[in-house]
Amino acid sequence: MYEPAYRPVPAHPRVLTLTDISWPARPETAADAAAVHAVNAAAFPTEAEADLVDALRADPSAWLPGLSYVADAPDGTVAAFALLTRCRVGGAPALALAPVATAPEHQRRGAGLAVVGAVLDAARLRGEPLVLVLGHPEYYPRFGFVPASRYGIRAPFEVPDEAMMALVLDDSAPVARGTIEYPAAFGV
Repeated sequence: MYEPAYRPVPAHPRVLTLTDISWPARPETAADAAAVHAVNAAAFPTEAEADLVDALRADPSAWLPGLSYVADAPDGTVAAFALLTRCRVGGAPALALAPVATAPEHQRRGAGLAVVGAVLDAARLRGEPLVLVLGHPEYYPRFGFVPASRYGIRAPFEVPDEAMMALVLDDSAPVARGTIEYPAAFGV
């Protein structure tokens, strides 16, 4: 079970991995699929994100075993979810962080921070080079995300510059530049 304390991330000493031991995060198992669907359905206005997870799970070119994480509530239910799937930037492999969801009753309590921190740590340990997220510019920078445009990365659709963000996990290699190519399930 993944339960690290707060600590600096070696590649980015100013960034903290914000995982809280009260929200143990772990890789999703097959037994979690229905709960993951329910958390995504409850966290968003429609079931589109829940259906997106199901579609990504069925796509072997997008789904990466071990990069779908849940955070457990104290009662053992799934409180939060974060998914990294394969995407490409200028033809080079990268990861897309989406969706990230927290059950409404657990929002603003650290479950989302725990699950995002855990899945990013898992990607870093796998040697993945880059993670992209389209999200709230006030939330994701705490993990080290910066506007993707700083690296010459752009979305395949119009989006505010501050909302399309990138996190370099391996700064020993050049960062890919170009347009993000999402898995087909994203519909873009």
